[in-house]
Amino acid sequence: MNRIKFLLLALVFPFAGFASVPLSKVQFHNIAKDTTRITNILIEAEKIPDINERIVTIARQFEGTPYVAHTLDMDKDKELLVVNLDELDCTTFVETVVALALTAGEKRTSWRDYIATLESLRYRRGEMDGYPSRLHYFSDWVLDNSSRGHVTEITPDIPTTRVQTKTVDFMSRNADKYPALADSANLAGVKNFEMGYRNHRYSYIPWDKTIAKNVRDKIKSGDIVAFCTKTPGLDVTHLGFIIKDEKGIPHMLHASMSEGRVVLTEYPLSEQLRRGRIPGVRIARVKE
Repeated sequence: MNRIKFLLLALVFPFAGFASVPLSKVQFHNIAKDTTRITNILIEAEKIPDINERIVTIARQFEGTPYVAHTLDMDKDKELLVVNLDELDCTTFVETVVALALTAGEKRTSWRDYIATLESLRYRRGEMDGYPSRLHYFSDWVLDNSSRGHVTEITPDIPTTRVQTKTVDFMSRNADKYPALADSANLAGVKNFEMGYRNHRYSYIPWDKTIAKNVRDKIKSGDIVAFCTKTPGLDVTHLGFIIKDEKGIPHMLHASMSEGRVVLTEYPLSEQLRRGRIPGVRIARVKE
């Protein structure tokens, strides 16, 4: 039924292009509802000149949205550009908000433009070309999007950082956890891009330093925060946005699996990291 509605929309908007994504490769959760909501958000967000303020304003509109994992993997046989504003995990929450913020910042207020931006953020070199082209790891995501001017990782510029060297290959080492990797071509593609992350070096802020004033002063509300992990083969395990309280203390707005929805954590980021035994974080800032 969604596909039928999609074709009707294409007839109504005959010039509706999706950059390099054919219409048959776009999957909405609810076409009518999603396209209307995207357009309304873009029209309002376009009025906000500052990118970080725009991100915070958009992100807070998703508070209470249910946490649902694996929404990008609904079709095990082919990769689709999934658009789902009703069900979010930590990664799709960040990608959805950033895509909306960047599209609005370019003074574009069409859901068609949003889809093009979403593809650019989610896939290597900005083009969807099968499952391996999706930017599955944060290190891969931030480097690829930095190369195209979407984001910059500011972690190395923040005081008290440390350096971690780690091989990022969790997916190929645990292929049984990913149904798409039962396909030998997908597995080979994933192994191929993982080769670039052997002994990968990256900076992180130790959890107990995130409360320090010289660290807090470098971080803005609307910055992306990524949780580092000790899990072999993984670089980060969770994403969200920094929200500072009235005292300038960072908190996290995120799609929380434990809470089952998008929430602003009531206690400071440093306490959240302590409770979760998270070794540290990385910070990225969206650019225009």
